[in-house]
Amino acid sequence: MTKMRFGMQTSLNGVSWNELEDMWKFLDRQTSMYSAWTFDHFVPPGVGQDPNESCFEGWAALAAVAAVTERIRLGCLVTGVTYREPAVLAKMAATIDHISDGRLEFGIGAAWHEAEHRMYGIPFPSVKERQDRLEEAVQAIRMLFDADTPLDFSGKYYNLKGASFAPRGVQRPHPPIMIGGGGEKRTLRTLARHGDVMNVSGDPAAVKAKIEVLERHCADVGRDPSEIDKTVFTAVIVSDNEKLIDRVAAMMAMGTSMSPEDAKRVMPIGSAEHVLEVVDRYAAIGVTQIIMMGQAPWKREIYARLNEQVIAPLA
Repeated sequence: MTKMRFGMQTSLNGVSWNELEDMWKFLDRQTSMYSAWTFDHFVPPGVGQDPNESCFEGWAALAAVAAVTERIRLGCLVTGVTYREPAVLAKMAATIDHISDGRLEFGIGAAWHEAEHRMYGIPFPSVKERQDRLEEAVQAIRMLFDADTPLDFSGKYYNLKGASFAPRGVQRPHPPIMIGGGGEKRTLRTLARHGDVMNVSGDPAAVKAKIEVLERHCADVGRDPSEIDKTVFTAVIVSDNEKLIDRVAAMMAMGTSMSPEDAKRVMPIGSAEHVLEVVDRYAAIGVTQIIMMGQAPWKREIYARLNEQVIAPLA
């Protein structure tokens, strides 16, 4: 049986703080989950969700759950580059790496939620500018993570002059830098140049195609693609409830060329046997971790069953 790590992104909307904290403690202490993640949104981001519903901020929440967990690795999947200056974000990350005693996974992407930007008065540049900012920000953050002396950095959008960075994070050389998104021209090129972890969505065939694009970018920049961990963000459901499976399949088919029937066939939703078969397909193309979506309210029995039948056996 193949080995696979599993993570879970817990939603931050429509949930009390005690419920969120208890869920993270459950994942940390009662499952074999490898990682847990917040998201970087200020209002509920899902299609059809009420933007007026309560929603916690992802990095503040991450610091708090880092303090009440002991084992599980943790991160924000993924930080929008438009929301914070890179040096400030790097300081936040290093602080949480210390709070967690070296368990931080640092995720960042180009940001996409235009309505959220408008609501909070945050500029929402063109796709090109956001991609330019992402590449420049990742360079600056990586340099800060590794800096032993004050740092100068001169870019089009971000500039540092004698920037001291102490303390550095606990991890050496630095917390793994995950770049989220499957944009083939820019995002995966930025990953090949500056990132440590890939995070994309899709069925095994779609993810395989993204990995092949990444490998071509790595060849162009002279990098070994095996240095980059490959992770997938998707729903994972083990259930006998056909109505639940149909509902999740319909959700996963939205915005793709898949039909709901295709989604049930190729995605990790259904019986434990089917989920394990799909996990094998991901592992065969080089995926090392599957990070699942987890929308509150959470039913512990669902995750306990998933842990028993899929996560623990593959850990």
